[in-house]
Amino acid sequence: MLSIPRFDQFIQAFSNAVSLSSIYALIAIGYTMVYGILRLINFAHGDMMMMTMYFAFYSASLFFAPWYVVFLIAIVGVVLLGISVERIVYRPIRSAPRASLLISAIGTSYLLQNLATVVFSGIPKTFPVVPLFQDVLTIGTVKLQRLTIIVPLLTVVIVIGLLNLVHKTKTGMGMRAISVDVSTSKLMGINVNKIISATFAIGSALAAIGALFWMLKFPKMDPYVGVIPGFKCFIAAVLGGIGNIKGAVLGATVLAFIEIMIIIFFPTLINFKDAFAFIILILMLLFKPSGLLGETGTTEKA
Repeated sequence: MLSIPRFDQFIQAFSNAVSLSSIYALIAIGYTMVYGILRLINFAHGDMMMMTMYFAFYSASLFFAPWYVVFLIAIVGVVLLGISVERIVYRPIRSAPRASLLISAIGTSYLLQNLATVVFSGIPKTFPVVPLFQDVLTIGTVKLQRLTIIVPLLTVVIVIGLLNLVHKTKTGMGMRAISVDVSTSKLMGINVNKIISATFAIGSALAAIGALFWMLKFPKMDPYVGVIPGFKCFIAAVLGGIGNIKGAVLGATVLAFIEIMIIIFFPTLINFKDAFAFIILILMLLFKPSGLLGETGTTEKA
């Protein structure tokens, strides 16, 4: 049943959508960067989120470090994990059929989930409150968590920095060259292994930052906490045009706004909000498989 929200409720929902879309965008960009270079859907990406949360939780619990040290440890730990996965799992089969890479990605995802269950146990844990992010700001009749304001601002800065890296540095030039033709890139003297490792490092760092924001917004964690957010961010990347950084941001924004607005206007459908992401994926693959900003596979010339 349709429900018309009050103005303050709508502003609250709008701000939540902006915050959620920023988190989705960071994680979706990690998907899209790896796909753009290797044509690989790294299904272990969502599990990098999960590992980030556990690294942060145990850093805070065991070492009683300040939140910024905890976040730095978690990000560095997941970057090293992402580089290790690329070198151990994906690099040896890089020239194998795409199906082999896909199966390896799925297997890596299950491995990380089960490893987390064995090492960290399946009992849900809750990350402690960080007042800087959880404090509430009151603007008129609207109450906003400080996190809701900080996340979009940091995301904008990160995305601008990433676009500059891709388009204005030698590393970015190498990424763009490899995405077009790996063999020719090697002949031109580009260190393909180094560039691909750098791509996984950046993608893992983005997943880690997105995971930290997600953890602050939804503090409870378990070994499968990254599954649904990971799928949603993959859908966001496909929606915007996988392989396109700006497309990932656009897809994340569209997906988050649809999700939040369905909840605010149709509150009875709140238990089905995750299903709408998969409906959007099916519709996109049926009617525009290249995504909103993706390139078509072939171009006919007159």
